Amino acid sequence: MKLVAAAKLRRAQDRIIAARPYALRMGELMANLVSRTESERHPLLARRASGRKRLVIVTADKGLCGAFNSNILRASLQFLREAGDIDVTLVVVGKKARDFYRRRQWTVKSEMLGFFDQLAYSHAQELAGQLIAGYLGEEVDEVHLMYNEFRSVAVQRVTRQQLLPIEAVAHAGDGAGATTDYIYEPSPEAILAALLPRHVITQVFRALMESVAGEYGARMTAMESATKNAKEMIDLLSIQYNKARQERITKELLDIVGGAEALRQAVEA
Repeated sequence: MKLVAAAKLRRAQDRIIAARPYALRMGELMANLVSRTESERHPLLARRASGRKRLVIVTADKGLCGAFNSNILRASLQFLREAGDIDVTLVVVGKKARDFYRRRQWTVKSEMLGFFDQLAYSHAQELAGQLIAGYLGEEVDEVHLMYNEFRSVAVQRVTRQQLLPIEAVAHAGDGAGATTDYIYEPSPEAILAALLPRHVITQVFRALMESVAGEYGARMTAMESATKNAKEMIDLLSIQYNKARQERITKELLDIVGGAEALRQAVEA
């Protein structure tokens, strides 16, 4: 399992390293645009006060990857409990999240399973389309994304990102960022209509790729630890076995010697 995870990790790691700068830059660009744009220019910028939330939880389809799944599930439970009386619906990605929340009281709006080994941009489009439709239909007022961010083979960090509405950047009054503006062609409405859906898809795709790379890294680490622990257990059991075997041989020799001595004494008598 470690070797299989290592073979898959290389490709997943290359993908996320290549995609991460684009996703981060897209996020910065949209945050800057939103800070200078009225919310009426596009429905995805609308901010509503009722506070209904939708949480997208990205886990793996399989276990045997250490605390990868349990960390994200624990963080999602904390988010739900902190929400209190606010209505929160869930979108679960991965069988582990589906199985965990199937037996609990929170409402699961939809689920996506069994696609991580063949992860493609179309999966992000499908998931993002559901989230955008729910937001535009005013089913929810906020959409949050929770996933494991890939930092290294041994480190995955639980990350929560507010996907909708897009949070604006707070600029200082005298800072250079406060004076920077954009030239819109053909119009701000047309630019936002093209960029906002693409931004949502990009962030969802990045989250899925981060989760895939993190899962393979966590499985490699878990399997290496399991192999090391198994070898240590084998060594310990081998020592105990050899010790018990030696004690048994010694006891049998003593029994033989004692029997021979008893026989000699009986003959002499």
